Amino acid sequence: MKSDTPEELNSDQEITRLIDEVMSSSSLNDDQYRKKMQRRKEVQDQRIAQAVPEKGLIIVNTGNGKGKTTAALGMVLRSLGHGYKVAIVQYIKGGWEPSEKRVFDHWQDQIEFHAMGEGFTWETQDRDRDLDKASTAWDKSLEYIRNPDFKLVLLDEINIALKMGYLQVEQILAGLAQKPPDKHVILTGRGAPPALIERADLVTEMTLVKHPFRDQGVKAQPGIEY
Repeated sequence: MKSDTPEELNSDQEITRLIDEVMSSSSLNDDQYRKKMQRRKEVQDQRIAQAVPEKGLIIVNTGNGKGKTTAALGMVLRSLGHGYKVAIVQYIKGGWEPSEKRVFDHWQDQIEFHAMGEGFTWETQDRDRDLDKASTAWDKSLEYIRNPDFKLVLLDEINIALKMGYLQVEQILAGLAQKPPDKHVILTGRGAPPALIERADLVTEMTLVKHPFRDQGVKAQPGIEY
């Protein structure tokens, strides 16, 4: 299991303490406030100075809440803005013609977009076909993971394929081990397996609090869900 070093924990704790003291106390005079904020800056500057300049990350967006793919697409846009080449492979939502794909047409020389699935599993109702489509999508994903020309690879809804048993986490981990050191790979979808979470460098779990379809019966809407 990954663990933070004592130095990292201490700096995190000190920054948290300083923020709490500033926010919870209305009795600080200007000099006290300035000194606490100066100390916070010193600690943060020290952490940045000691940080590794660059590392290719394995990023997992999971959880039952909305926004997993949306957050990943934000990283895609940042990468495109830096001039990097990006590949997107959709595993489940391929039955839709996503509006994002039309937007990304503006970066045709930087991005490759493959919708490999045929919609949601309850629409296909054909496990053998779903297995075949997931396997084909993974083969395409591996091409991009291994290709050093692509800085970022997004495997959208691959966690669903893992959860459904269409792919095995061992083969995904073996494939991720083949990526160049500076390449980022994002894996989205609810139900990310523990082994993938353990391997990842950055994991975000989206928590569902309220949802318009579940709570109000509102259908998916353009510009919000797709």
